[in-house]
Amino acid sequence: MPAGIHIKNLTFSYAPDKPVLNNVSLDINPGEKLGIIGPSGAGKSTLLLHLNGILTGSGVVRIGETVVGKKSLSEIRRKVGLVFQNPDDQLFNPTVEEDIAFGPLNFGLSIEETDRKVQDTLRAMNLEGFEKYESHHLSMGERKRVALATVLAINPEVIAFDEPFSSLDPAMVLQLITLINGLEATLVIVSQSILPLISCCERIAVINKGELVAVGPRDEIIKDRELMRSSGMDLSFYTKICREYFTE
Repeated sequence: MPAGIHIKNLTFSYAPDKPVLNNVSLDINPGEKLGIIGPSGAGKSTLLLHLNGILTGSGVVRIGETVVGKKSLSEIRRKVGLVFQNPDDQLFNPTVEEDIAFGPLNFGLSIEETDRKVQDTLRAMNLEGFEKYESHHLSMGERKRVALATVLAINPEVIAFDEPFSSLDPAMVLQLITLINGLEATLVIVSQSILPLISCCERIAVINKGELVAVGPRDEIIKDRELMRSSGMDLSFYTKICREYFTE
């Protein structure tokens, strides 16, 4: 079952007196697909890294009933899968099947159970036949699918995506949207590709200068032009293009 996420008064700095996150509080419902937007350097990716304990700031981050901390890291990393922006940061084994098998084996599944998990995940991600491929020889879109497959193989309750639509052509974006919309976990998606994001997420959070400045239903957030403009996500340009070229 998907787990909810509770973040309370989260503050984090990479350097003293320069907070990247400042007193962020946010609740995400079990099974919800939440998008996070904001300008570059706002703290969006830093927030994601707190969900599975890669980073730890002051405040509370809870996944379901489990508080993220040093003592709970093993449990948290079973619950939370993180899909990095650059799949090459996630794929380090010689072949696709070894990359996908790494998580299940690391969490104690038998070789037989892991083999079944690998095949099931390859099938779900339309990657059948890629088992023996070397990941670094694949296209960017294929590597992103393999990176997601490595996460799905551990059946996480929460999946966090960092810029999943970057460096993909339109056909690959559409394929990834379809895959994301079919996932049953709680999803947190950070993206500056606003149009694909709003096709996936029912609710949007806006982070600017390390602070949560707004959170609400997708339609309310994206129609607030002043909020979007002040957060570096003005959609008026896209609206103009669509009206000029795609209306009859």
